[in-house]
Amino acid sequence: MKSLRVLIPLALILIVLVSSSYFTVKEGEQAIITQFGKPVGGPFQEAGLYFKIPFIQDVHVFEKRLLKWDGSPNQIPTRDKKYIWVDTTARWRITDPLRFLQTVSTERGALSRLDDIIDSVVRDLVSSNLLVELVRSADWDPNRGREAMEEFNPPPPSEVQAPIKKESSEPIEVKQGRQLITRRMLSAAAAVTPQYGIELVDVEIKRINYVESVQKRVFERMISERQRIAAQYRSEGEGEKQSILGTMQKELARIRSEAYEKAQKTRGQADAKATDIYGKAYGQDADFYALFKTLETLSNSPGQDKAELILSTDGEYFKYLKKAK
Repeated sequence: MKSLRVLIPLALILIVLVSSSYFTVKEGEQAIITQFGKPVGGPFQEAGLYFKIPFIQDVHVFEKRLLKWDGSPNQIPTRDKKYIWVDTTARWRITDPLRFLQTVSTERGALSRLDDIIDSVVRDLVSSNLLVELVRSADWDPNRGREAMEEFNPPPPSEVQAPIKKESSEPIEVKQGRQLITRRMLSAAAAVTPQYGIELVDVEIKRINYVESVQKRVFERMISERQRIAAQYRSEGEGEKQSILGTMQKELARIRSEAYEKAQKTRGQADAKATDIYGKAYGQDADFYALFKTLETLSNSPGQDKAELILSTDGEYFKYLKKAK
């Protein structure tokens, strides 16, 4: 029993010693061994099982894969005095874990150092270039977007609506472009990072925007410009409308005049023909014509449907009846 009591603690101590005497480096990792804070082994950059002195030596594991850096948006003036927010990002990796451990120690320390390096480079290059260079490519074609808009939204025909006169302004020539500027950012920052055991892979501008006060003025100017164009379209459309209405009224008056003239001519010809027919018919018997006109006059007498008409037997209306006897 006494020997068992001794063996159990010894076995536990042995297990702890053995488990503390090796470590594993995984894929995508690299490690450095330090003893009392001084590097004594490594770097171990291949995946596998490695040994160290337990309790005396410590293992520092670092990423071997690409890491991401995201900077805070900075307010920077461009060379043409445009105040903008610039948001940048970068990718980096640890290439020398020993120097990395000796200079920045951890990834948080590395990110803090990258903040200083990349922000300084970005500020220098943004302030030394025009805004148009930062937002456009060197091969940017100012007519490319216009041709696409005209293809999907063709202008109205000239006989219906006259085209709006656009202000003539020469496009600003882009000499470098955003790609070249970001490559210059990468080159300038990558020249500093190797002293920290870091390789900077790329630097990119995620977003560029005006500061809030300038952005508000830009939006107001855009709205004003669109309202001016809309008012010009309305004015030209109203002019075309009045022109079309005037042409329509003129054509309508002409058609009505011709129709009235034709109707009067037709009615006159019809009346003449009817009179001729009546004359020939009544000319065959003058007494019958006189009787017919007398009866017609009697039937057209005013108020004859509401009043009684009393006539003398000596009146003109009865002379034909007397002849009939």
